[in-house]
Amino acid sequence: MSAAGTWKITTKSPMGSQEGTLKLDVDGDRLTGTMSAAQGSMELQNGKIDGNDLSWNARMTSPMPMKLEFRARVEGDAITGTVKLGAFGSATFEGHRA
Repeated sequence: MSAAGTWKITTKSPMGSQEGTLKLDVDGDRLTGTMSAAQGSMELQNGKIDGNDLSWNARMTSPMPMKLEFRARVEGDAITGTVKLGAFGSATFEGHRA
């Protein structure tokens, strides 16, 4: 099943659980889309897909500028992964197709 579509995700960050929406588009091995949450919306950068494995970066601007590095795996209608939060370490996330 394709990773393309809209996903409702929960990230377990140092600031507590953060709810968001992930919209993914797939073109061959290229992954594009947007992430939106209480802090605003971010475009996916450098997105790649290899089978069920995904990776992308995003730039958060609020509450502070930070580069986020995501790694994820899609299995059916579920997505799980990790995100590097700059100097704040890493967090996990999980979600389901909306």
